[in-house]
Amino acid sequence: MKILFFGTPRFAEIVLQGLIESRHEVVGVVCQNDKPSGRGNKMKSPHIVDMAKAHGIPVFQFEKLSQHIDDFKKIDCDLGVTASYGKILPKSLLDILSFVNVHPSLLPKYRGATPIQTALLNGDTKTGVTIMKTEVGMDDGDIYLQEEAEILPEDDYVSLLDRLAEQGLKLLLKVLDEIENGTATRTPQDSSKATFVRLIKKEDGLLDFSENVGTLVNKVRAYCENPVAFFFVGGERIKVFKAKVANMSTSAPVGEIVSTKKRFLIQAKDGVFEILKCQASGGKVLDASAFLNGFRFKTTSVDEISEDGKKSTAVGV
Repeated sequence: MKILFFGTPRFAEIVLQGLIESRHEVVGVVCQNDKPSGRGNKMKSPHIVDMAKAHGIPVFQFEKLSQHIDDFKKIDCDLGVTASYGKILPKSLLDILSFVNVHPSLLPKYRGATPIQTALLNGDTKTGVTIMKTEVGMDDGDIYLQEEAEILPEDDYVSLLDRLAEQGLKLLLKVLDEIENGTATRTPQDSSKATFVRLIKKEDGLLDFSENVGTLVNKVRAYCENPVAFFFVGGERIKVFKAKVANMSTSAPVGEIVSTKKRFLIQAKDGVFEILKCQASGGKVLDASAFLNGFRFKTTSVDEISEDGKKSTAVGV
C-alpha cells in the first residue's frame, strides 16, 4: 500500500524506518515544523526530516493541517499512519483519508501524549501497544490489534520507548496486511475505562525528597530524556539521569546528603536515593563516582529552589 506517514520524534522514526524497509511504499512524511535549537536559537529540522529525504520521500511541515486539505488531496496514497505525531487530525482530513495510529499503551488506558512517561511514573510493571483507527477524539478510535509488554525494573523512558516502537511496528505491519486483504476487524474501546495523561512541564522534573524514594526513582526513569529530573545543592542545579533505591537505611533527616565519597546518596522520606549518573550545570554527564571526584559541595543538604530561582528553607535543615 501507499502510506502517508505522520510523526516526528524517535518513536516515529523507528516506525517509519520499518515501513520504509517493508513492502509498502511511504509516499510522504508529515511532521512538526523546524524549531530553534542551541545557544544561538538557530532553526533546526526534526531528525525525521533528514531521514525521509535520505530515502527520497517528500516532507510536509504544515502548521495547520486543516488549511492544507487541497494539498493532501493531491497526494496519491491509500492510507495514513500516525505515530507520535503530536497533533489531533482535523475531521476535514479524516473525511478524505483513513488513518491508523500506533499508540504505546493498552488503550483505553493512558490516552494522550505521554503514555510511556506516565506508565513509568506510576511504577507500572506492564504496558503495551495498540493499533487503532484514528478518529477526531483523543485516542478513542476502534482497536485493530493490541499487545502487552513488560516494563522491566531497569527500564527508563528511552529503553521502553525503543522496545514499544519496535513492537508497534510489528503489529502495524500485521494490521496493514489485514487491511489490504480485507480481513481486518476492529473492536470499540470501552470509554468508561479511559484514563488520560497530561503534558509534562520542565518544572515536573524537580525532585522533592520529602516523597517516597520509589517515587523519586520512577521520576528519574520517566524524565531521563526530557525534561530530566533535577535538584539543587548550594544553589547548583544537579540533573539526574539514572538512580536507584539504595539497599540501606540511615537516621539522617530528609534531604540530607549522606555520602559524597564513592556513592552519591540522599535521604528521602522512606529510604535512601542513590544517584548513578548525573550532571552539574555546564558539565558533562558522569557516573556518580566520577562526578563526586570533581564536584565540591557547599552544603550537605538539598536546597528547595523553584524554577523561578526563588529559594526557600533547605529541606532537612
